[in-house]
Amino acid sequence: MSPEEQLPGSAGNGNGTGGEGPAFSLEKIYVKDMSFEVPNAPEVFNEEQAETKVDMNLQNSHRQLDDHNFEIALHVTLRAAIEDKTLFLIEIEQAGLFVIRGYADEQLRQLISATCPAALYPYVREAISATIGRGGFPAILLQPINFDALFARAESERAHGNA
Repeated sequence: MSPEEQLPGSAGNGNGTGGEGPAFSLEKIYVKDMSFEVPNAPEVFNEEQAETKVDMNLQNSHRQLDDHNFEIALHVTLRAAIEDKTLFLIEIEQAGLFVIRGYADEQLRQLISATCPAALYPYVREAISATIGRGGFPAILLQPINFDALFARAESERAHGNA
């Protein structure tokens, strides 16, 4: 399937580079940084798990490496606690190298802010689940995230802020 077929509205709308059409590909996925802490072990394993509170913070960032290569990263912090006692804290930066060429600015923003993070998110979910399990805790199933909806909301807020 060509990039034009994969991305709605991209056929013929890219800014092109010479005779080349739009291109979008994922070249590499990697964990750039990860930290896992169980600061109250082993006492924490005796705690009642019924009132566990889990807080998650998710951000994404990007860095343009050259004309067509981008590093996109998801930064996730997950903290589980009972009252004020931390059970565990995990911080992970899941990244990917993407080739993106021939798209208009608005399409490029959507690829960088929604499509690329959506491609990385299943990998960060797996890394978090596996790490938490190895830390002696029951698995946590992170819910899917609609990155397109988040992007649309951010764009709407940006447009209203500029109006």
